[in-house]
Amino acid sequence: MSYDRDAALAPAPGLRLLPWESEGGKPCFLSADGAGGVLSRLADEVEAEQLCDGADVLKGAVAVLDDGKAGEHALRLALRATTQSFGDVLRVADSRGARLPVATDGGQEAAEKELRAEAT
Repeated sequence: MSYDRDAALAPAPGLRLLPWESEGGKPCFLSADGAGGVLSRLADEVEAEQLCDGADVLKGAVAVLDDGKAGEHALRLALRATTQSFGDVLRVADSRGARLPVATDGGQEAAEKELRAEAT
């Protein structure tokens, strides 16, 4: 599975991007009301596994990069695993980000806080 963030469709309000694709490689969405149904809990578990796998892949990639004797094959394997995990993590981030509540003030308050923080 690979995740193309630029080609991914933005989910309609009320739809959750799931952490897997259809057999045809298209994104899957869940119409969820936030009640935490069976499919939603399964998606949460898969996302948690993907994030843990990503942490493990990162450790492995760092080990390969730190090994001055690592050959081209080892580097290619590490890069392939890293890109796969990175795609999974981007999908999780996009899915979770799309479910965040939207600020009713149009983000004005957050922008003002950021400006105040930069000024100090």
